[in-house]
Amino acid sequence: MNPLKTPRPYTQLALVALAVTLGLGSLAGCAPAVLGGAALGGLVAVDRRTAGAQLDDETIEIKAARRLREAIGERAHINVTSYNRQVLLTGEVPTPQDKQLAERTVATVENVRAIVNELAVMAPSTLSQRASDALITGRVKAALVDAKDLYASAFKVVTERGTVYLMGRVTPREAERATELARSIDGVQKVVRVFELITEQELQRLLPQPAEPARAAASNAG
Repeated sequence: MNPLKTPRPYTQLALVALAVTLGLGSLAGCAPAVLGGAALGGLVAVDRRTAGAQLDDETIEIKAARRLREAIGERAHINVTSYNRQVLLTGEVPTPQDKQLAERTVATVENVRAIVNELAVMAPSTLSQRASDALITGRVKAALVDAKDLYASAFKVVTERGTVYLMGRVTPREAERATELARSIDGVQKVVRVFELITEQELQRLLPQPAEPARAAASNAG
């Protein structure tokens, strides 16, 4: 398997399934209202990125992985995660020069507006470590789903060698709450926040609005 490839769809689905499975106990018996979106926990699932940003993020991850593969080859293990056109680089590279090269390479990808380079100069992580990281990611996602005061869909979670990276467009309140939840998960060594902070007023504008009440039949009569 090429370590520079972005996660395959079935891997992403497996992580989501794991998160949902871990959260089933708390979700049982809960029937949250849905207002124009899928329900996660007690709140409605809404992606806070525009449709254009979501498409750009997918394209950025694919192009960045390909260019990194061409520039660095098999000597590094690099994960590329883009959220709202901000790119997070995690994994391991053999030299400081490779770390810098990776950042310069990703900077050439169209629509990248910022890069957070968290690559470690060290030997590649083991398969068992990556499996442990995947489990931690699933548990953090499950905790976000289970939280009644958070929109789990607003967060993207990445775990590398026990360090959890949280991404998303969130308010300071949501950032603190999500960090608290992530820190409570067994196996988490550190939590790094890569958030784009918004105000509570901006959040309200992003949320789906309830449908207007239907007019009374009498008011519709000619």
